[in-house]
Amino acid sequence: MTQVRLDEAVTSAPGPQRKSIVERLFELRARNTTVGREVRGGLTTFVAMAYIVLLNPLILGASADITGAKLSAAQVTTATALAAAVMTVLMGLVGNAPLALAAGLGINGIVAFQMAPSMTWAQAFGLVVLEGVCIVLMAVSGVRERIMNAIPGPLKTAITVGIGLYIALVGLVSAGFVTRTPDAAHTTVPVRLGLGGHLHGLPIAVFCFGLLLMTVLMARKVPGAVLISIAAATVLAVVLHDGFGVGDWGLTTPTLPDSVVAAPDFGLLGHIDLFGGFAKAGALTATIFLFTLVLSGFFDAMGTITSVSAEAGLSENGRVPRMGRILFVDGAGAIAGGLTGSSPNTVFLESAAGVGEGARTGLASVVTGLLFGATLLFTPIAGIVPAQAAAPALVVIGGMMVAQCRNIPWNDPDYTIPVFLTVALIPFTYSITNGVGAGLIAFVLIKTFRGKWREAGWILTVLALVFTVYFGIDVVKAIL
Repeated sequence: MTQVRLDEAVTSAPGPQRKSIVERLFELRARNTTVGREVRGGLTTFVAMAYIVLLNPLILGASADITGAKLSAAQVTTATALAAAVMTVLMGLVGNAPLALAAGLGINGIVAFQMAPSMTWAQAFGLVVLEGVCIVLMAVSGVRERIMNAIPGPLKTAITVGIGLYIALVGLVSAGFVTRTPDAAHTTVPVRLGLGGHLHGLPIAVFCFGLLLMTVLMARKVPGAVLISIAAATVLAVVLHDGFGVGDWGLTTPTLPDSVVAAPDFGLLGHIDLFGGFAKAGALTATIFLFTLVLSGFFDAMGTITSVSAEAGLSENGRVPRMGRILFVDGAGAIAGGLTGSSPNTVFLESAAGVGEGARTGLASVVTGLLFGATLLFTPIAGIVPAQAAAPALVVIGGMMVAQCRNIPWNDPDYTIPVFLTVALIPFTYSITNGVGAGLIAFVLIKTFRGKWREAGWILTVLALVFTVYFGIDVVKAIL
């Protein structure tokens, strides 16, 4: 009888479960997440960064190239959505990371306001492609990953904290809660609260409503807290604008569009001249532009990848899984930005909003990428969510990232000043690259003058010299 029961037990025992395609691609169980969380996270990231589809055409379209030609807003809009869609999906499938890519803010300003006036648009985008090739070569050769691994843990944590302050400041500024003090005021104070030192208007009230709602929902650990808050604030904004005629929303006006469909214009696709910029602007000038693009793209992405991955709990002993693949896709994003005419694409800080909503795998990136793909036809829909509704996510997630400062050894003299410079300069100069550079230079100097130069290592020493050239590029250019 016992033998029969054993046989029955063996016969009825379930066999090994076959993993679904989604599980095999994204390892949801291993990262303790679900399809629902990833979809919410991907949607949240898209909502938080959809503004780039509208903002990038304004930046690139504000400048003319050396011939006086300006870019078509419709073409840049299509290029921006196309590159973001393709590269974000690729990041999800290849890197399996909740990181979304799009035309990088700041670096698109370099293309528009520094490069284009010295050459044609095709030549400027050609240099962008070359930048991407340089970064891809560094990723494939392993140089980029070695550099990232050489940076000490406290400085990596400082980058995360600095980026947290940065994206919180970006959120406050984009919502109008913090504004720039006019230069005509002749004051040393660069920013202020609202307009004239006071909060004014119902758009700011929408931001405050969204921020408070998000804070409460997250404190109560409500699933979908970020997305619920953005949706609620957007509905309130639409009611105020369409129902009561409230204006002054900034870039995105919260109104229901007359038509949800807009035809894409692929006129900029493949419109590049790889090496013409060296002849048109001069070899030295074009080389400096390329150097600036590579350095900015390299370290901006490095800081974002490190900090967002740490926030998602993906780092293992300070290292991110599949880092080689992630860095390859990021470099390819710059190439895609040049080929499409959208300027270099890089990992977006707003990916942290999706991580805050629960995203842990590349499935979230696939969702975000598909939504960017949809904007190729449905651009008007992307313009419904105002900055005042999306910005609270940046402030709240930025605050969560700043909490990492508890892991910094503030009493270690080797790190105190380098960490502080990194944390302070990232938000104060609106540049991850500037903060990373200042921190590395200070760290190498301190180690050297304390007789510990071997601890800094040759990689960080070389980087410190490179950043010294970067900060003094005008002097170097004048000498050469």
